[in-house]
Amino acid sequence: MEKINKVLLLGSGALKIGEAGEFDYSGSQALKAMKEEGINTVLINPNIATVQTSDGFADKIYFLPVTPYFVERVIEKERPDGILLSFGGQTALNCGVELFESGVLEKYNVRVLGTPVQAIKDTEDRELFVKKLDEIEVKTIKSEAVENTQEALAAAERLGYPVIVRAAYALGGLGSGFCDNAEELVSLTEKAFSFSPQVLVEKSLKGWKEVEYEVVRDCYDNCITVCNMENFDPLGIHTGESIVVAPSQTLSNDDYHFLRQLAIKIIRHIGIVGECNVQYAYDPDSMDYRVIEVNARLSRSSALASKATGYPLAFVAAKLGLGYGLFELKNSVTKDTSAFFEPALDYIVCKIPRWDLGKFHGVRREIGSSMKSVGEVMAIGRTFEEVIQKGLRMIGQGMHGFVGNRDLKISDMDKALKEPTDKRIFVLAKALHEGYSVERIHELTKIDRWFLQKLQHIIETENELGNYDTIETLPTDLLKLAKQQGFSDFQVARAVMKDEFDSVSDSARVRALRKAAGIVPVVKQIDTLAAEYPAMTNYLYLTYNGSENDVKYLHDHRSVVVLGSGAYRIGSSVEFDWCSVNALLTVKERGWRSVMINYNPETVSTDYDMCDRLYFDELTYERVMDILELESPHGVILSVGGQIPNNLATRLDDAGVNILGTSASCIDNAEDRHKFSAMLDRLGIDQPRWRELTSFADIDDFIREVGFPVLVRPSYVLSGAAMNVCSNEEELHRFLRLAANVSKQHPVVVSEFIQNAKEIEMDAVAQDGEIKLYAISEHIEFAGVHSGDATIQFPPQKLYVETMRRIKKVSAQIAKALKISGPFNIQFLAKNNDIKVIECNLRASRSFPFVSKVLKINFIDLATRVMLGENVEKPNKSLFDLDYVGIKASQFSFSRLQGADPVLGVDMASTGEVGCIGDDTDEALMKAMLSVGHRIPKRSVLLSTGTPRQKADMLDAAHKLHKHGLKIYATEGTYKFLTENGVPAVRVYWPSDPEGQPQALDLLHDKLIDMVVNLPKNLSSAELSNGYKVRRAAIDLNIPLLTNARLATTFINSFTSLTPDEIQIKSWDEYK
Repeated sequence: MEKINKVLLLGSGALKIGEAGEFDYSGSQALKAMKEEGINTVLINPNIATVQTSDGFADKIYFLPVTPYFVERVIEKERPDGILLSFGGQTALNCGVELFESGVLEKYNVRVLGTPVQAIKDTEDRELFVKKLDEIEVKTIKSEAVENTQEALAAAERLGYPVIVRAAYALGGLGSGFCDNAEELVSLTEKAFSFSPQVLVEKSLKGWKEVEYEVVRDCYDNCITVCNMENFDPLGIHTGESIVVAPSQTLSNDDYHFLRQLAIKIIRHIGIVGECNVQYAYDPDSMDYRVIEVNARLSRSSALASKATGYPLAFVAAKLGLGYGLFELKNSVTKDTSAFFEPALDYIVCKIPRWDLGKFHGVRREIGSSMKSVGEVMAIGRTFEEVIQKGLRMIGQGMHGFVGNRDLKISDMDKALKEPTDKRIFVLAKALHEGYSVERIHELTKIDRWFLQKLQHIIETENELGNYDTIETLPTDLLKLAKQQGFSDFQVARAVMKDEFDSVSDSARVRALRKAAGIVPVVKQIDTLAAEYPAMTNYLYLTYNGSENDVKYLHDHRSVVVLGSGAYRIGSSVEFDWCSVNALLTVKERGWRSVMINYNPETVSTDYDMCDRLYFDELTYERVMDILELESPHGVILSVGGQIPNNLATRLDDAGVNILGTSASCIDNAEDRHKFSAMLDRLGIDQPRWRELTSFADIDDFIREVGFPVLVRPSYVLSGAAMNVCSNEEELHRFLRLAANVSKQHPVVVSEFIQNAKEIEMDAVAQDGEIKLYAISEHIEFAGVHSGDATIQFPPQKLYVETMRRIKKVSAQIAKALKISGPFNIQFLAKNNDIKVIECNLRASRSFPFVSKVLKINFIDLATRVMLGENVEKPNKSLFDLDYVGIKASQFSFSRLQGADPVLGVDMASTGEVGCIGDDTDEALMKAMLSVGHRIPKRSVLLSTGTPRQKADMLDAAHKLHKHGLKIYATEGTYKFLTENGVPAVRVYWPSDPEGQPQALDLLHDKLIDMVVNLPKNLSSAELSNGYKVRRAAIDLNIPLLTNARLATTFINSFTSLTPDEIQIKSWDEYK
């Protein structure tokens, strides 16, 4: 092999459902592996919030869309020798295959490292895959690839219903589902064809077991299996939606070895170099199996397997791609064994997905073959009972484990067991409570009896605890058993105290009782070799199923503990992982021992070589205290992991923990609405008028004073709709009836909503109340779109100098009043130079990585040094010195959430983001919009533009579309307005007017429209349902959709004044 000097790595772009943080982790590992070999690396990834796009990982970073067009232009400029395709999910893989087939890679003489493209195609193209496995007589699921709906119907007849439909070349089961009859098949295949030219119809094996193996092979044909996993949920539920345990618990030794040999046979035959995962459907009764699929890339499961075993899969796969053999590589965790070994586990790992379906209006709750979860957690312990309870607490949705939760209301238990939703596991708890037998539940759910028996044990222990009435009378043995089964102090106290339960004081009594009885957890180290050889790892978890600690504690107060951000969810994702990792790096660099607590397997912060000690464990008060008592650290950093660590501030402070940075009482002064509002009044700072009200009459009085529209936030939420803007009586009363009960115990906060106001963010770092570093950025959309969904530009391009001056002045007053030391973020509203404060968070916000990278000053590094007590200088560079613009755009995953209305509001809906840099707004915005999946329309656009004011705002953009040669289709009101104002348009009809032709929906289905701009007038039901059908059709048919006038106008300006060929291909370091 000739020497490789420069390698191009394709990242996965914005986080979306089905392709999330695990690719930041695998890409970072691959870059480390290249660096170790002295190879020059180039990375293309528009996701500015990731760790891999930070200083020190790749030599050149391009924040550009991962599409064949842009990747080709980077290759032309950089001339790499090799390219890595398997570290950026399906996005990178599809892009790489396209470049290979179009001859681009050959033209520039770029070698694909690792698994050859033919092998990738053999696993991705269903027909080739089946043919390939038939050669070695391995059974696959019988399926037929079809190219249109007629063929699909014929195939289903041959196979017999029920069938499963899936789009080839798609991610996380996108466009897939089960069909019991022809009618369901027609609607599903049409949707699947909009994502892929080829659709597979296959016989359904619902109810079999799903088992996966992670396998590694080098170019000398050495193979090992690193980990095998088993889904708690049977086949039919996507593996990303399932609870997964590793190693498998219910396979016999024969089953395990039979499937292992088979996996190795498959990977050898296909010729994979590096890592891949084999998924099986398995029927233990008959020992019959089918291979579901083989992924020739790092996947969600490989991130889990790496974290479960401590075997650095991505790192090893990258080295194997360079032509190394397994026997030549040292395992970088244990330092002294080669990578040619199979890890053995003396513990059990459990992964549980996190869904955020409550954030969306109208979304279907059932889970199945298409992925909807937005994040996941991993729990480590010694028994299944322990890990399932730990894991359910980690999800962070108010659950305390398998038992001890708020009662679920279920009307039809059999139906709830048969048709799983995101509440699946809690339905099982309720069924067991109601006396359903394990056998009956197994029949209804097809979940293995072994798992159900373990869950039954938890219920039995809870009942036993319930036989006692006071905590002090609990027998030691029972308390110990409960702790070994993963019960928290809270659950034990609740089971004993029943209705008299007080969460804080009773949990503290349980804690005192067990410590007095010597029942404390021990710290276990993940030996990646199960105690056969000495392991050099610092990868730890806590359990009650063990007798001694694996770590010798020095109690030298030299540790600094950083609390991580937990499960990715809507509103808290990879940005906080970037913040955590940067805090750890600074802590280490300043001479302290860096300690991380986090339990999310898709993150870089849970990578064993990121810190001196990693506790892969819960972020609950109880567990954090267990760790701090062992660690006795210098202090704890709470402000870089989002809201979860921040919520622990007051309790940790009460327990005497040293919180580094801003004090707990100041955090409370900013978090508590009443205290914060009173402080603003004292300082003479303006804020939107608001009141906390307890009855409908009071609400009506307040609205008479401020007028509609108003922003309503209930304190007790039923349906998950946490906030809403209401623009008239009907909406207000509908929302309050649906979403909340208004009463003395559950007041509602109503605030005036200022229309057409700009929203502005201030991200800053202060020391002892003095601001040392700040960044002011502006939203392109007007206020009313959640700041996590808005398109943000930095430095701001359209703010008055006077407004900026006032914002700096007000921020300085707030920082001083709250005595801030560390990171903080303030959100402002501005209208005609008038500014009002919306809220202030005394922690890093989700825009910290974005402003740090655009300004090229690391905000977290500075904030961490402040929190460590060092005196910091103000940097001598500010946002006024920049000659370029950064744009942060949001990634939405509505196509996965069947039924959800893709309209943006005050509740956050995006799952990820990108950040791109350009010489001006137009260039940066075009890069960003293309990166989140928008396409530039070639032929036609459908406009339906809301209120008269919005119509007038969009007129200029409509003229530009017409001049640009695009055909404009418009709905009734918009059509009238445009033609009156000299813009030619074709009238189309709403679904509510079925007589008129052409129908908007038909045009979409016939693929005659390239982009839809649909602005809802207001949120009344008639308005939403007409528009909803059009918006939903655009999403389901994969047609770009814009629902915000300001963003639509800005994007139209951008693509009518600039073509992609005029975009400059510049790397991050070229923007000076």
